[in-house]
Amino acid sequence: GHNLAEMCRINFSKPTTYAMWVVSEIAAMATDLAEFLGASIALNLLFGIPLLIATLITGVITYVILLLERRGFRPLEAVITGLVGIIALSYVIETFLSRPDWGQIGLHTVVPWEGGTSSILLSVGIIGATVMPHAIYLHSSLTQKRIIPRSEKEAKRIFKLSIPDVVIAMGLAGLVNMAMLYMAAATFHAHGQSNIADIGVAYQTLTPLLGSAASIIFAVSLLASGLSSSTVGTMAGQVIMQGFVGFTIPVWLRRLVTMIPAVIVAAIGINPTNTLVISQVVLSFALPLPVITLVMFTRRRDIMGTLVNKPITNILAIACSVVILALNVFLLYTTFAPVLGWWTPQ
Repeated sequence: GHNLAEMCRINFSKPTTYAMWVVSEIAAMATDLAEFLGASIALNLLFGIPLLIATLITGVITYVILLLERRGFRPLEAVITGLVGIIALSYVIETFLSRPDWGQIGLHTVVPWEGGTSSILLSVGIIGATVMPHAIYLHSSLTQKRIIPRSEKEAKRIFKLSIPDVVIAMGLAGLVNMAMLYMAAATFHAHGQSNIADIGVAYQTLTPLLGSAASIIFAVSLLASGLSSSTVGTMAGQVIMQGFVGFTIPVWLRRLVTMIPAVIVAAIGINPTNTLVISQVVLSFALPLPVITLVMFTRRRDIMGTLVNKPITNILAIACSVVILALNVFLLYTTFAPVLGWWTPQ
């Protein structure tokens, strides 16, 4: 009957709950920063709109999308699904245009490979961008309100029906991330353009390599991703605030506050691509908090009843948490050890 943020408020002390709220809010704002910039960069590339103006336009569009929630979750859900469909279709087309090595894709789907210590930053960013901490809170709230079970039997049935939904959503997110990687490898690396580390440069380079259609599709997918994720980030921020501290603010105010970091980045000219990567790493650092509390609560029969985790689920969930924490610790080490003279990167 409660979402994850509410369960934290019920089970932890006030100081702990407020600390968790602050960390979770930072994660939500990091998401908004990334998605706002992504959509703004896309508008800039597609229409030549200055980045600052594009950021403001993005804010207005996402606010209009959020207003659909007043008509129930179905219209908003349909818009988000449509935007995600555009992203998926874009990368299907990009896959055909880039002609990747399917043997290498198959191999490294199951065999990890890092090109060097600098790749750890991007790997941790991908984890943070796929399994977003704020999304864990939001999903627990969406399932809470959609259908309220009247018995243990109904709760089990709703749970079984929700599994395909989660598997499809996370599977699609993983496939999109894979598509970005193999497309970059097949396009830029294969043509000796391995030093591209900026979205704008990537957009400009795609045209001579794959044609103008490829660069336009790339920007369209970036726009769809930015708008959908920024909308979801604002919804998650509301759930986090209401759950941890018990109060809410109007959607327009929430939208205004969370877009301020992106406006500042655009206004003072900080490199937006670098900001995107760092913001995703911030998400990964915040991720252990909801993951660990999720495992803590779902393994307790007094909370979950018949839906309590099976032993194998607990083992797998703990293993995933350990991997995320280990990656974050290693990232910290590789970031600060060279500065302190403890280690020289290869």
